[in-house]
Amino acid sequence: MFTGTAIFDLLLPGDSRSLKAKRSYIRPVIAALRKIEVAVAEVGAQDLHGRAEIGVAVIAAESGHVTAVLDACERTVVGHPEFDLLSVRRRLYGEDD
Repeated sequence: MFTGTAIFDLLLPGDSRSLKAKRSYIRPVIAALRKIEVAVAEVGAQDLHGRAEIGVAVIAAESGHVTAVLDACERTVVGHPEFDLLSVRRRLYGEDD
């Protein structure tokens, strides 16, 4: 069994000066990631208006499948041009039995 996580650090546009505006940028990305069937949440920078961190987690029987799902998540986030992806931190947990 393998578990993979990814944290996406996002720079939001200058017009996201309120938490309500910030959520309007984050909500569509989270909805798109949920379609990939991963656990997803805003996990950091929650009080900063111009930044966001979105975390995803996936579990699978094979490490290759976990990597493929995390790749799909990254493509989904990059596909939203309304903000900049500053960094991605990935981790893969597990071992073959």
